[in-house]
Amino acid sequence: MDDLLLPLLIGVIAIVALLLLAAWLSSHRGGRFSFDIGGQTPRASGGSDSSPERGFKSRLTGLGVFSASVFAVLLGKLWSMQLVSSDEYAKAAERNLTRTVTTDAPRGRILDTNGTELVSNRSSLTVVATADVANDDVEVRLLANLLGMPPIAVKRKIQDNSEGAQSAHTVATDVSQSTVAVLDEHSYLFPGVSVEERTQRSYPFDTMACQVLGYTGSVTQDLLDSQDTSKEDSITYSLGDTVGQAGIEYQYESVLQGVKGEQTVYVDANGNVTDYSTTIDPQSGSDVVLTIDANIQKGAEDGLAHAIQQAQSNGHSTCSRGAVVVLDATDGSVLAMASAPTYSPAMFIGGISNDDWTQLSSEGAGYPLMNRAIAGQYMSASTIKPVVAISALQNGIATSSSSYYCSGYWTGFGEAYGQYCWLHTGHGGMTLESGIVNSCDVVFYEIGKSFYYSDTPEGMQDTMRAFGLGSKTGVDLPSEGEGRVPDAEWKASYFSSSTEEERAWQGGDMTNLAIGQGDLLVTPLQMACVYMGIANRGTIWTPHLLKEIRSQSGSGSVVAYKPSVLHEVKEDDSYYDLVQEAVKGVIYEESASVAAHFTNLPVTVAGKTGTGEKTDQDDTSWFCAYAPYEEPKYVVAVVVEEGGFGAESALYAVRDVLGVIYDSPDDSTASTLTDSSR
Repeated sequence: MDDLLLPLLIGVIAIVALLLLAAWLSSHRGGRFSFDIGGQTPRASGGSDSSPERGFKSRLTGLGVFSASVFAVLLGKLWSMQLVSSDEYAKAAERNLTRTVTTDAPRGRILDTNGTELVSNRSSLTVVATADVANDDVEVRLLANLLGMPPIAVKRKIQDNSEGAQSAHTVATDVSQSTVAVLDEHSYLFPGVSVEERTQRSYPFDTMACQVLGYTGSVTQDLLDSQDTSKEDSITYSLGDTVGQAGIEYQYESVLQGVKGEQTVYVDANGNVTDYSTTIDPQSGSDVVLTIDANIQKGAEDGLAHAIQQAQSNGHSTCSRGAVVVLDATDGSVLAMASAPTYSPAMFIGGISNDDWTQLSSEGAGYPLMNRAIAGQYMSASTIKPVVAISALQNGIATSSSSYYCSGYWTGFGEAYGQYCWLHTGHGGMTLESGIVNSCDVVFYEIGKSFYYSDTPEGMQDTMRAFGLGSKTGVDLPSEGEGRVPDAEWKASYFSSSTEEERAWQGGDMTNLAIGQGDLLVTPLQMACVYMGIANRGTIWTPHLLKEIRSQSGSGSVVAYKPSVLHEVKEDDSYYDLVQEAVKGVIYEESASVAAHFTNLPVTVAGKTGTGEKTDQDDTSWFCAYAPYEEPKYVVAVVVEEGGFGAESALYAVRDVLGVIYDSPDDSTASTLTDSSR
């Protein structure tokens, strides 16, 4: 800075001195008299002299004063720059000469509850090139031939400044050792090209738990625009950064994302790197430990595949989608969460092609990116009947001794509005408990009718909401659905363009709701929570996947999840006694073929089947269960889209999961096709 200011100061002083000298000489030339060039007699030069000579001298004097002012201002500014702001200008000059090049940090791993790696990192040999390589067409073509890429693609990758102008630009990832050898042996042909060892996401179990774990991808412009850089501890992203895009990768991005490394480099006027300075090593992200048990997760996915295969073999050829949720009834831990169809998160490494993205986002492929366990919304079918029974008992609509008669066809609202029971031949005499065991629709039609004409016409909906239906559970995953509990207000609003009569809440709406049909929507996770509440006599824990976040150094944990109660449904113990006895009877009393698949387990199981009916589609198969019956620990909820009756396909997934948990595979060959429970 001093070397630049000193010559400038000397130059300014010299110019101003010359101007002052010129002004002085002009003002003192000839004294008070002026002489005629022709030699005439001298005359006094006084008064108001407006001669050209006098005006010129005045202008020179003014110029001298102006120059002196400029000189004073310049001296003041130079003094300020030299003494007051020298540090600031020195820093600015330093910034013009240096750039900061960042180095990506490895993301934290995602582990199961036992420490098994579900998502880890692996080394990746990456070919990178400096920006000037793009100007050498010969080198670009040679590199393209070596990598098996179109030259234009190589050139565009090199010209892409999303990783920073001074950073080496990624050309290809996961290159082979033979490619690295060629680059090493012929380095003279590839100036500016090098190979770096970077980290990429690794999925040891490929597609397992893919919708739970999620995937990573390049940061979006929306995220860059929305990030808050005012907080000191917040992560600052730039173009080219890799971030979590779905699932746990997205949910816990702030802890999985590490701290970038930094290196200061010196550059010339053209931005070319001339030297290197200080370096700060990157810090990897923290490991996230989930409640997922890899063995149970595999059992859930294998069980779901078994259920789908069973449905297809029974004639449901379009069956290919479904979900399984396994919860720990004692604290809400998610032990497994499966959704079909699946995908491989590895498809997103290095960027996903348009064709692959279109395939993953298509209806024909079954929307594999969708986590049906939390985002799939279905009618609950008969799995809701235990909750309806509790509501009927609570609101005085029914008692444990209430009796009903099922002829197979119910006409409680008149012959014109008759409704069938799923068993068209009828169940005969029924009680509330046996109505659950046999899933008799007529029993629940009567309950729905009684609510419709009662003093608490929406008491059934209130109980459903008390168990968490119609609202999100708060599980620590993005994109959870909230489902729907329909009522009169909802119907009037939803069908706002219909006639007043069509918008009105009818008795048929209540009878449909009582058997889990109509406009009721639930997620598999919500139903798992409902059965957790039944098993625990009202206590529903918040479902969660996080177990702990581990420290970056050492084996300790920074954050350990503390279970919390989501809902507490307080009811008379006798109500829970009746319902629990009924759901145990579903497993062991209703159907001998169903019982055969559970009597070979070392524990007693309770559960309920369901069959969702939808126009122009095969039935949706449901099965919810918990075990052991005496001291509930595990809750399993399964839905199989277009899988038929509840016991026809979903049963097999439930049984397979319990078989893994209790190391007791299902050895029964009993067919559940002909006498499946509804």
